[in-house]
Amino acid sequence: MKLVVKLGGAALEDADLLARCAQALAALAAAGHRVAVVHGGGAALTRTLEQLGKPSEFVNGLRVTDAETRDVALMVLAGGVNKRLVAALARAGQLAVGLTGGDGLAFRARKVPMNGRDLGFVGEICSADPRWLEAIWAEGALPVVASLALGLDGEYYNINADQMAAACAVACAAEALVFLTDVPGVWDSDKALIERLRAAEIEALAEREVIRGGMLPKLDACRRALAGGVERVHIVPAEEVEALPQVVAAEARIGTEVVAA
Repeated sequence: MKLVVKLGGAALEDADLLARCAQALAALAAAGHRVAVVHGGGAALTRTLEQLGKPSEFVNGLRVTDAETRDVALMVLAGGVNKRLVAALARAGQLAVGLTGGDGLAFRARKVPMNGRDLGFVGEICSADPRWLEAIWAEGALPVVASLALGLDGEYYNINADQMAAACAVACAAEALVFLTDVPGVWDSDKALIERLRAAEIEALAEREVIRGGMLPKLDACRRALAGGVERVHIVPAEEVEALPQVVAAEARIGTEVVAA
C-alpha cells in the first residue's frame, strides 16, 4: 500500500513521541508499505521567529509569510525539523531521505489567491512529479518532505503542511492519508468525537464554527485528497501512533475517518 503520513505538533516537539512515531513508520515500511512523510513544524518556526523579534500572524489557520518569514521557514523546516525527523527514522533502523517540494521540482506552488488579505509567500500546490518519491522508495528509503515548494516565479513558498500532505497523496496515488495530530480527532458541537465524517458535512460545521483555526485547512485537505482519488483519510492522535498499522489495515477505528460520501 502507498501511504502518506503527515506529522506535526507535539510529534515533532516531544523527543519520546517523535521516536515512537519513527518506530511506527519504520514498522510500516518493513511490512512492505511505501510510506511518504510530510511534516510541518509551525511551533519551531514560531519559536525561532520570536527569538528574532518577529511576531507571527495567522489568517484562517494560515501563517502570514513575508519574505523574511519565508527565509526563516526554509531554515527551520527544511533544516532543523526535517533533519531531526530523518535522524529519528535512522535510529529506528529506517533509511530516510529529506527534501522539500523544491528538490527536483517534485512539487510546484502558486500563490494562494488573495481574499481580502495578501498572505505573502503562502502557496498551494499546483503540480507534482511523483518520480522522486518513487525513486526513493525503489532504494528502500522513506521520503520525508518539508512543506515548502518552488513557485513558477522561482520563489519558495510556505505551504500548509496538511495541504502538502493531501497533494502528495494525490500525486503518488496513495490509497490512504493519515494525519497524526495533537487532538483525538474532530469534535462535534457537543464536544463528542466524530468517528466518521462525510466530506459534504465539513462546510456546515465550519459555518457554525464547530471547526475553526488549524482544523479548517486540515479538513479542506481531507476533502481535496478524497476528491483526488485517495481512498481513505484518517485524523489520528499521535499519542496512539502504535495503532497506526491497524488504522492502515482498517482493523481499528481511532480518531476521525473522513469519507467522500
